[in-house]
Amino acid sequence: MSDAPVGANRYPLSLRILHWIRAILILGLIALGFVMTSMPEDATITYEWFYPVHKEFGVLVFFIALVQLLIRSRSTLPALPPGLARWEVILSKTVHHAMLVLIVVVPLMGYSMSSSFTQSDGVPFFFMEMPELLPKNDKAFAIFDALHTYLAYTLLGLIVLHVAGVVKHRFLDKGGDTDVLPRML
Repeated sequence: MSDAPVGANRYPLSLRILHWIRAILILGLIALGFVMTSMPEDATITYEWFYPVHKEFGVLVFFIALVQLLIRSRSTLPALPPGLARWEVILSKTVHHAMLVLIVVVPLMGYSMSSSFTQSDGVPFFFMEMPELLPKNDKAFAIFDALHTYLAYTLLGLIVLHVAGVVKHRFLDKGGDTDVLPRML
């Protein structure tokens, strides 16, 4: 399998692999974030396991997003199917661009909240610590915390729209000329 597009209808292999890895990680991080913020304040597993794992994989998603954006900028991407209605093209491009922005911004807000929190014990990235570049400031932390949460839920909403679009084109459209799923398989 080469990294070159397999015809004009598929993304390069590297982008397809990164897409699915990133999708699994992001959905897992959103689920983990929901679970860990729902835990009782005094649950030690939350601070000893959930938060560090969430931070590590959040940093990983950030780095994967940067690599994906670099590869994407240097790749030939498949055109949208010609059978799409104008509103579908506009919605698709808007959702995709918003998701690309949020897969960078949401981890940055998470990093910012961890870095600025006065009681933070750092931002782990598996076998190393990320440098904390922001000054400790609980007011800034509260802003980053709110942004991280709201933007993560916004990303989740966009993912739902994205998947709904794929399902619509795969199963509901007549003729199959708008099926976009094979482009990412």
